[in-house]
Amino acid sequence: MTTHDPELRATVLAALCRIAPEVAPAELRPDVPLRDQVDLDSMDWLNFLVALHGRLGVDIPEADYRKLVTLDDLVAYLAARSPQR
Repeated sequence: MTTHDPELRATVLAALCRIAPEVAPAELRPDVPLRDQVDLDSMDWLNFLVALHGRLGVDIPEADYRKLVTLDDLVAYLAARSPQR
């Protein structure tokens, strides 16, 4: 699958909306740092990444957290590592 996988992107956005229900997914820019667009503290961010792990079965080591900045970064990272893809 490509990094533009709409199903994977929808899964990421759904997980984000469960953590931050005020998010309007249509207004998110895929190339802008996500935490600049959404008010997530470090615990919310961790819960978001844990939710993605639970939904997709992708291990996200703490060492990789700094690589996951934008929505595009997340989708590409998860697409490359997802056993379901």
